[in-house]
Amino acid sequence: MELTSKQRAQLRGIAAGEDTILHIGKDGISDNLVKQANDALEARELIKGRVLENSLYTAREAAEELKVVTRSEVVQVIGSKFVLYRMQHDKTKRKIELVSDRKSRKA
Repeated sequence: MELTSKQRAQLRGIAAGEDTILHIGKDGISDNLVKQANDALEARELIKGRVLENSLYTAREAAEELKVVTRSEVVQVIGSKFVLYRMQHDKTKRKIELVSDRKSRKA
């Protein structure tokens, strides 16, 4: 699923109030970190991560790698922080309802 600019803006606004829960350090992106990210995405849909100074990754590299292994979308990368989003497949469990970017057509 590709996010539109309106949806990214909505998610950036929500992420501003969220705490950073993923920390990538010298161990890099381990299986344990991927499991933690998957669990957090399942529970929250939107997570914020940070790459520490002793890491071999940049924030962009870490976000792109986690995007692939968690099947999520990168919402934003700023400095050493990044935000990932993965929509719940079960509509009853969704925490975030994305705005629709469709324009109504007049016939």
